[in-house]
Amino acid sequence: MGNSLKEIRKEIASIKNIQKTTRAMKLVANSKLRKAVEAAKRSRIYAEKLNEVFNEIIQKTLSNGNLFEKNDILFVDKDRAVKMVDIVFITSDKGLCGAFNSNTIKSVVALMNEYKKQDIKVRLRGVGKTGIRYFNFNEIELCDESDTLSSNPSDSAASEFIMKAVNDYVEGITDKVIIVHNGFKNMLSQEIQHAEILPFKVDLDEITTKTRDSGEMLIEPTDNEKQILDELVRQYINYNMFYALIDSLAAELSARMQAMDTATKNASELVRDLTIKHNKARQAAITTELVEINAGVEAMK
Repeated sequence: MGNSLKEIRKEIASIKNIQKTTRAMKLVANSKLRKAVEAAKRSRIYAEKLNEVFNEIIQKTLSNGNLFEKNDILFVDKDRAVKMVDIVFITSDKGLCGAFNSNTIKSVVALMNEYKKQDIKVRLRGVGKTGIRYFNFNEIELCDESDTLSSNPSDSAASEFIMKAVNDYVEGITDKVIIVHNGFKNMLSQEIQHAEILPFKVDLDEITTKTRDSGEMLIEPTDNEKQILDELVRQYINYNMFYALIDSLAAELSARMQAMDTATKNASELVRDLTIKHNKARQAAITTELVEINAGVEAMK
């Protein structure tokens, strides 16, 4: 019985130490989350406005007959068959964040299977150690990977990473580029996001005479108009990648804060249950000792 009580006390002490760690991780995640959420909200507003302005510019440019050549990013080819797709996925570099990474990976795998049924080849470009480890373990080849960008988003590094996919699209190696990440919805939930950044969804048939004759020009025609638009589209793609990284980081911190909060509460329940178990065992031991003493006294009479 003594050994049993000692083991229970050791287990209680061990769980309390783990609880201290989970509580500290929760506080750290909560502290980082506030900054990440603010950055994500500002970035979302900017990204939405950028998308709106960019789409309007493209519509007006195409309505004026400024169609691009085949090797341009903005070239719209309605007859281009999709034979190869680049999927850029974003996961975290660290674990202990609940189902955050597994949900992203499941979404990527489901997307791969969907394209496979259509006889479309898929290439993967991975951001985040967790996702990279998963696909390497399952012997699924990655076309490109970054194990530092997820935890420390950088505009220049994000641009360098996504431009490799863009260049392959322009050269005709791939026919579609999709970014998959687990995005921040609110403090308690995350939401998988699929962003098809290439090709641009522009329907030439929907460009009406009203659009042509509206007279509203967001950019003035110049001799290097195509160069300006090419730079604009690259900035548009770069920022969408950077926003996905920021949004994913905010969602990761939110998921980790929830996971650590749950772990801390579970540790408290375990400590409570073990304390009750310890008290019962100690009371049983005391009762046994009292019975033995009484038996000895009776035997001496």
